[in-house]
Amino acid sequence: MTSRDWHEWHRPYDDPGSSLARRLVVVQRFVRAAIDRLAPGPLRVISMCGGQGRDLFGALADHPRRGDLVGRLVELDERNAEAARLAAATAGMGNVEVRTGDAAVTDAYAGAVPADLVLACGIFGNLADEDVARTIDHLPQLCGTGGTVIWTRHRRPPDLTVDIRRWFAEQGFEELEFEAPPDTRFGVGAHRLAAAHVPLRTGVRLFAFQEPDRP
Repeated sequence: MTSRDWHEWHRPYDDPGSSLARRLVVVQRFVRAAIDRLAPGPLRVISMCGGQGRDLFGALADHPRRGDLVGRLVELDERNAEAARLAAATAGMGNVEVRTGDAAVTDAYAGAVPADLVLACGIFGNLADEDVARTIDHLPQLCGTGGTVIWTRHRRPPDLTVDIRRWFAEQGFEELEFEAPPDTRFGVGAHRLAAAHVPLRTGVRLFAFQEPDRP
């Protein structure tokens, strides 16, 4: 982890004109669309480095299927995790566990896979390119066949989103949506796993954070 205060990092979300707030609008729309595409019944979700749960609980607080969700949000900062627990309770999504832990290690997902929805938002912009590729390589272990991964990444030069979209394809994902508003620097993607789910291998570190992401 970096020395960044990750609780303070969330503050720009409260400014509707900020890049983070604008990105959140897109992510939440993608989350609702992903849920709407899934068949009736319980839905398993994983949120990696889930922060305060705005991507997930904020998107589904008034969604008719919010009670169908089970799964796990993993967040290392205890203050953010506490905020996420409050958001989950407020949204009526108490079946989604908020776990304080290291989302970079595959052990954090044991017992929560395969998922119908995996959120990897606010992560790729903080990683070395090879760690982004490694994380995508392992996403078929977290995501069930037919499940959706939603991710974000800034588009500052060199724009890695081109490679990210190719890496997803190489791992058996098909692209559902990609949005990159021309007056912003962020991109948001949604990819569905068309290939077979791969059994989870624990004890693997996927990434290490570097400089903090800003869309």
